[in-house]
Amino acid sequence: MNEHLLKILIVGDGNVGKSSFVHRYVNGQFNQAYKMTMGVDYSVKLLLWSDKDKVTLQIWDIAGQERFISMNRIYYKGALGCVVMFDVTNSASFLSCRHWKQDLDNKATLPDGNSIPCILLANKCDLAQRVVSGDSIDRFSKANGFVSWMEVSVKENKNVGEAMRVLVQEILTVQSSLDPLQPGPQGNIYPQLDPECNRGTGCC
Repeated sequence: MNEHLLKILIVGDGNVGKSSFVHRYVNGQFNQAYKMTMGVDYSVKLLLWSDKDKVTLQIWDIAGQERFISMNRIYYKGALGCVVMFDVTNSASFLSCRHWKQDLDNKATLPDGNSIPCILLANKCDLAQRVVSGDSIDRFSKANGFVSWMEVSVKENKNVGEAMRVLVQEILTVQSSLDPLQPGPQGNIYPQLDPECNRGTGCC
């Protein structure tokens, strides 16, 4: 059995549903209460990917508030893939995705120097008051180098598992194509026991 450890980042503005997404994916539950993530929170999920492959996902939920962004280089270290999320009822959160993607491309790279695979997720698609069109998301996704994009509803559990399957498949494909002689990410990719790495259970 081949074992894979994949560190995946979840980024985007505050209150777009990042922590709710992680909680839904890992625990199968939706938490209505909102509690702001401070710094970073992380979760682990084990996938029996195939008869030959077992995948352990280490999912890092990164705080979206501006004052935490200076810490991102530390949190991004060793990441192999990323979810960039926004809220379809909040156009500012969509516009911020360009900043998040540029930040990722600058701070998180694969051993060969390429950008890590990223998927763009449009959350809260169950709400009627959406202000971001599918066409604009599609154009933005293609122009900014995303692997794919999907509309998701964490509340209704729409496309949550499917989005992660697409991302994990892309990560595994990319990893298999890298030169095995190249060194992988160095260092401990778990958060240090440090006040800067608060591991609370915020929901968004």
